Amino acid sequence: MTDEQQLTAAGNEMSASFLAAKKRSDETLAKLEANPSSFTMLTGDRPTGRLHLGHYFGSIRERVAMQERGVNTNIIIADYQVITDRDTTEHIQDNVLNLVLDYMAAGIDPNKTMMFTHSAVPAENQLLLPFLSLVTEAELHRNPTVKSEMEASGHALTGLLLTYPVHQACDILFCKANVVPIGKDNLPHVEITRTIARRFNERYAKKNPVFPEPAAILSDAPEIPGLDGRKMSKSYGNSIMLGATAEETAKLIKKSPTDSERRITFDPIARPQVSALLTTAGLVTGRDPKEIAEEIGDAGAGALKQYVIKSVNEFLAPHRERRAELAKDMDSIRDILHDGNKRANAIAEETLDQVREAMGMKY
Repeated sequence: MTDEQQLTAAGNEMSASFLAAKKRSDETLAKLEANPSSFTMLTGDRPTGRLHLGHYFGSIRERVAMQERGVNTNIIIADYQVITDRDTTEHIQDNVLNLVLDYMAAGIDPNKTMMFTHSAVPAENQLLLPFLSLVTEAELHRNPTVKSEMEASGHALTGLLLTYPVHQACDILFCKANVVPIGKDNLPHVEITRTIARRFNERYAKKNPVFPEPAAILSDAPEIPGLDGRKMSKSYGNSIMLGATAEETAKLIKKSPTDSERRITFDPIARPQVSALLTTAGLVTGRDPKEIAEEIGDAGAGALKQYVIKSVNEFLAPHRERRAELAKDMDSIRDILHDGNKRANAIAEETLDQVREAMGMKY
């Protein structure tokens, strides 16, 4: 088989895999709508910085909706995963606490949703050992996150980065999550988790399966562009942080690049920077970006930026108000995290006990 034929075959395999996952996602979502309490969801974030609008529209809003539907929702703050590609844990405590503040300000209720940190749940991390025996090195190397991080990092592949997909499988399976809301790019992580669950059950627990095979619920949320037209990312410095002040937000938007054409039009291909501002305005106002562009017309980039500043600050004002109120009592925020860690530990200990029982390792 030629290289071209191999690429075509790989592309066809990926397309078939995505179509199967999309069908499963649609079927799962229909069942979830009918009986939400029978579903357990796991999502999370790495505490590498503050949350931004991309996080809100890409995942947090959906987490709140799932919580309010009655799904058993769980959010992991993946502090151990910070060191997959970073050489320091400086500011990590501050980042973790600020994630909890933003979650709660956005509507996450600690009485309905368990929030916890990776490093505080030893039994969950201990699942990594048996799970690693269920995957091959080649399967790990094929994972898109591992491949992209290898290329981006510029240094040798660490053992933790190579096993990152298995660590995520531990996150999902320790609490028996059967749904994981994700974007298309993260589908391979759920697929390898399904593989690990299936292989464990087949090898050690045929009569009494321990793990569900979780389904990905594929998000239809659009990719949120940053203020420079690239993907919104903390590392690019092009993000509107949920907890930023109105003044900081205004300053950031005023500095955002546009182009030399005065008339404002929505064209993400030819005018990515102007279109990024219009997309942001559209998301926070619920309006069509094209309609906003027509309204501003020949008033130019200055008028567009003023519109974006006003719209974003009005949208984030309630979040910022709730956040500021919560931040007055950081001891309560720590207590919420400690309680989440305690609950997660109890679940993880029970799951690890079932794993050891299935493997004949209870002495």
